[in-house]
Amino acid sequence: MSHIAVFDARSYDRSYLQQAAHPGQALQFHEFRLDAETAPIARGAAAVCVFVNDRVDRACLEILRRQEVRHVALRCAGFNNVDLAAAKELGITVTRVPAYSPHAVAEHTVALLLTLNRKIHRAHNRVRELNFSLAGLVGFDLHGKTAGIIGTGKIGRITAEILQGFGVSVLAYDLYPDQAWARARGIRYASLEEVLRASDILSLHTPLTPETHHLVNERTLGLMKPTVTILNTSRGKLIDTGALIQALKNHRVGGVALDVYEEEAGVFYEDLSGQVLQDDELSRLLTFPNVLITSHQAFLTHEALTQIAQVTGENLERLSAGQPFLEGTQLA
Repeated sequence: MSHIAVFDARSYDRSYLQQAAHPGQALQFHEFRLDAETAPIARGAAAVCVFVNDRVDRACLEILRRQEVRHVALRCAGFNNVDLAAAKELGITVTRVPAYSPHAVAEHTVALLLTLNRKIHRAHNRVRELNFSLAGLVGFDLHGKTAGIIGTGKIGRITAEILQGFGVSVLAYDLYPDQAWARARGIRYASLEEVLRASDILSLHTPLTPETHHLVNERTLGLMKPTVTILNTSRGKLIDTGALIQALKNHRVGGVALDVYEEEAGVFYEDLSGQVLQDDELSRLLTFPNVLITSHQAFLTHEALTQIAQVTGENLERLSAGQPFLEGTQLA
């Protein structure tokens, strides 16, 4: 029997992972996150299964190694929360789910745009209180606008194609442009500065790297149209929150829709409705009428959860059997 400790596990994680588990896999679920403090809980486990806000740094990995944990299975695509160099040095393998229903994230991105622009969330709340006034609910046509897509991996490309269906012109920026896709779709790659200056809608779909950390900052915000709508369903740290708040206060941004936040750990996925929110920047963001925030839920579809569980379960089975991991999933 292979024992796997699953951290930051929610009800939907339990359901889908249990359905995808192979015979002989014993999943032990923990609602709290994995870090150096909680790592001793994994004693006796062959592997740990973690999500985006678990902190798998060197200190955590050293504890796991002493407990003979051999594998870290990320049930997500991002891996900036794992010290891969330390894992390799300690002989701990790391896998991820590199792609899971990119349509889920792309569709949520456009849903955020439509909701924010047409103020559907505000209208919904009004109508529930029998307030049928339309004052303050004016939006804009997407048709004829220009969208800038930063990062044209699977999610970025699908987002661009959905927006084209609304009659939106698309400019794209990527360090490794997919010119064949762009030509086929009538999309033009441009410099980052040109994309920032020209976009009515700016959508971020790039991984978090040292180069993309705070890609949206005081300088780059200054290049954008004061009416720009910024969308981020990728990584929270792509945006300098302090600089964004100043731009919003100075009416230098038309609207912002976020599914991620740079300090979301300990906040997103938690029910804090009976508490005082201790994050002052997030509290300030929530006061702006032109800001819409969801709690890192873009991935949350049946199709995505099924694929995440299946890939994770298969790699855990291969670990137990001493077989190679699924192609493209191993990081260390």
